[in-house]
Amino acid sequence: MDLLHIFATNVKNYRSEAGLSQEKLAELTGLHRTYISAVEREKRNISIDNIQQIAEALKIEPYKLFIERTDANVL
Repeated sequence: MDLLHIFATNVKNYRSEAGLSQEKLAELTGLHRTYISAVEREKRNISIDNIQQIAEALKIEPYKLFIERTDANVL
């Protein structure tokens, strides 16, 4: 299990499902758009504080960003 890959994929998927661009997610979190992009491309390790900010902006519990999703457990 590659936790960074799961996290990055979930951020991208939840963001897309919420209808948010990277720029809008960055605005909601107070993070830079290029940082969000790097997280989604698995180029950045991320702090717990930033995980919390992203989860709040996506209106989900932070732990959901670490669960590998399948068709059976989407949202």
